[in-house]
Amino acid sequence: MGFWDVLFFNIATVLGPRWVAAAAHNGTSSISLWVLAALFFFVPTALVINELSSRFPNEGGLYVWSKEAFGDFHGFVAGWTYWIYTVFYFPGLLLASTAMSGYLAGPGGAALAQDRTFLLSGSFLLLIVAVVLNIVGLNVGKWLQNAGGVSTYIPLLMLAAIAAILYFKHGSVTHFTWANMMPHWSLGTVNFWSQIAFAFTGLELVSAMSDEIRDPRRTLPRAVFSAGVLIATIYIIGTFAVLSIIPAEQVSTTSGVFQAITTGSTALRIGLVGVLAAMFVSVGNAGGVGSTVAGIARVPFVVGIDRYLPAAFGKIHPRWKTPYVSILVQAGVSALVLLLSQFNETTRGAYQFLVDAAIILYFIPFMYMYAAAIKLAGRRDRLENKQAVLIPGGQLGVWIASGLGFLVVLGGIVLSLIPPGDSSNKLGFEVKLVGGTAASVVLGLILYFRGVRDKSRDA
Repeated sequence: MGFWDVLFFNIATVLGPRWVAAAAHNGTSSISLWVLAALFFFVPTALVINELSSRFPNEGGLYVWSKEAFGDFHGFVAGWTYWIYTVFYFPGLLLASTAMSGYLAGPGGAALAQDRTFLLSGSFLLLIVAVVLNIVGLNVGKWLQNAGGVSTYIPLLMLAAIAAILYFKHGSVTHFTWANMMPHWSLGTVNFWSQIAFAFTGLELVSAMSDEIRDPRRTLPRAVFSAGVLIATIYIIGTFAVLSIIPAEQVSTTSGVFQAITTGSTALRIGLVGVLAAMFVSVGNAGGVGSTVAGIARVPFVVGIDRYLPAAFGKIHPRWKTPYVSILVQAGVSALVLLLSQFNETTRGAYQFLVDAAIILYFIPFMYMYAAAIKLAGRRDRLENKQAVLIPGGQLGVWIASGLGFLVVLGGIVLSLIPPGDSSNKLGFEVKLVGGTAASVVLGLILYFRGVRDKSRDA
């Protein structure tokens, strides 16, 4: 992989239209939050991931790095939470993807985007397609990821063009000033702040392939910084575009981008554009589900080989050579969580619960990753490894980059625990969120100590 390969992969992996929708719903202050997140989270995280993946290019990623730094137990906790987050992440992504695909029906898509039967049916269908293709193997399933990568940002470019035309013809429905674009504290919207950081995650997937990158010391940093600028720019332009067409309080947090495209294209009497954009994003989100299934499923596969999880997790398909048990378990639990999340919640509340639970669990292994970078920075092999892509500034640079990342994800976990302002049942939301994430961690610990007991007995 050369510079352009890595650059486009980073953009396809990180960029997500649903985060633009969430940012627009949060209001004009999201614009400055995108800039701050890019500078103080995306760049430090990219530096840490580049160094660790080039020093320890083993399958398993965060699990391997945490295990190398802190031992088997902490490695397991990092690997388990990195995997278990997907059972909350997938349902949220599936709901958002299905809501966006509803705009294939044209202006009537707004009603479909809130229809629970449509959302659940489409989510299960999308999950089945992604799982089947990834069990068959990347040789067959990779077309979904490749097509999805291209289709992810085309709708955002279409949105920007529509918003620009409408702005010059009719002006903007939102008044933008330097003051209202600055961050402001509000208990009603602070829950969104952690989503800003979460929207910049995903670089660990390409960095795990450092052995396949030409001249990684030079290519990875250039591609990462270039991707950071392009992704932050697209997020900012997309947020501007949505808010120039629809007021913040009316923006859907799942399908706001296509809500804006449909509204704008209808006003310009080019309604077909909205249908085309929905078609592109449907493919793009399917690719996002497929690539995440393919990547994250390898973590319990590796942990299963280490015998801390049931041995079945370490099995590969005899024909397609994929960790099919891990993929099937992942999909089955995700489907169950998708159903359970709907009880006593609106479609928006169910979606927000899934997003917050995914963020909390996902950020736990990231805290381990930053701590591992600091712990492993003192080892002699750091300077002796000629293939390593090191963080600039020596150990001080490692402390600064890792410290910034650690503080951001720790803050993200805390803020995710605060119910959003428009939650219909804040106490119920909080109980379900804390209980669901805690139960996920406890289940992992039970499996770990069971594995320790079995290994000790065998020894």
